[in-house]
Amino acid sequence: MKKLLFFWNELKATFWFVPVLIILLSILLSIGFVYIDQVTTISHDGLGRYFIVNSVDSARSILSTISGAMIGVAGTVFSVTLVALTLASSQLGPRLIKSFMYVRLNQIVLGLYISTYLYCLIVLNAIQENNGFVFIPSLSILLAVIAAIVNIILLIVFIHQIAISIQADKVISDISAFISKQVILLFPEKMDVEIDTEKEVPVDTIKAKYSNIISVKCPKNGYIQYIDRESLLNLMTNFDTLLELNYRPGDFLVEDIEIGKLYTNDKLENDKIKNILFQFVIGKTKTAQQDLEFSIHQMVEIAARSLSSGVNDPFTAIACIDNLTSTICHLAQVKFPSKYLVDDKKELRLIADILNFEGVLDAAFNQIRQFSVGNPAVIIRLMEAFITIHEFTTKEIYNRAVIKHARMTLNVGKESIKEKNDLEDLIERSKIIIME
Repeated sequence: MKKLLFFWNELKATFWFVPVLIILLSILLSIGFVYIDQVTTISHDGLGRYFIVNSVDSARSILSTISGAMIGVAGTVFSVTLVALTLASSQLGPRLIKSFMYVRLNQIVLGLYISTYLYCLIVLNAIQENNGFVFIPSLSILLAVIAAIVNIILLIVFIHQIAISIQADKVISDISAFISKQVILLFPEKMDVEIDTEKEVPVDTIKAKYSNIISVKCPKNGYIQYIDRESLLNLMTNFDTLLELNYRPGDFLVEDIEIGKLYTNDKLENDKIKNILFQFVIGKTKTAQQDLEFSIHQMVEIAARSLSSGVNDPFTAIACIDNLTSTICHLAQVKFPSKYLVDDKKELRLIADILNFEGVLDAAFNQIRQFSVGNPAVIIRLMEAFITIHEFTTKEIYNRAVIKHARMTLNVGKESIKEKNDLEDLIERSKIIIME
């Protein structure tokens, strides 16, 4: 079931899904409103004479004008979107193209313009004038006029959205908001402050209970996009086996590489092995649903590009550091899932390769620190970020990871900062968390 939810979420994130839904809805609306016009009579008295069309030529002219305008503006919208994607790709990084393509407003605007065009064509085809029989779908035409007015307003909103969507601060804010939602989804539980170390599990003893070891091979090349751990846990319980995974979502796999080891007392049939592999989704690209590092790397890429010699924009890098600091501070308080999954009888069934706090910290700040060489403002802000994160960490292993990054940042500063006052400023800050 969760695997189906993964594919549903991926489908909703595509650029074409929402426009196609809107187009299908417009076709149904056109058929429905033409039918209503056929079975009802609309009065042309009062205000109706100004809004209800009662001439075949006028009806055809209105629908032709709207349909021609809508398909023309749809082309313009598509062109503007491509220009925005090009600018975003060159300035902020090609991996952010997905973020721009999946903006819901862009999909709705494009879908509405194309659907209005198709709606007008279908209604236009329904107009009849032959052998004394005249049929004018007045209500359908009125809806087309209303849709045209709404589309004009949406065009203004769309241009405004495009204008602000390529601004670095807006992109960073959007990515940060997405990461925050993803963190809440992946790590919903707050950490118990009293627990400082994970309970040791006698893994070697448990493995020794099984007589056979089966190597589970990857069926094809690609990135792990999703692992249905609950289904794997149920399968391992039913098979009375133990599965140890070597990779996690976001890792790249080569065909026939060992994904994991299966510990069992019985020989498993090929169908059962295939059923285990079915719980993995392997694709050509990374996705963010189970891969927090993917979203973090998008932010890191913006910072790395801004620190390149060709751009040299430390303010954008500092904005990335600030938003990443907020994310890491939240992660310092959440409970990371255990790598050991047990069944209802407390039998160990799955040993997963999971992301930990230190891994997230490395993904967020290693490359930024490396690219910040010779930039005192960014190096000092990195140190301030670690000071802030240190205030939120309660586990000793987290504290050690933060102090380790602070020391590496201090070393970069000592080697690359030439101005004595800037270096003293960095050293003074570092004393807050680094005890020499």
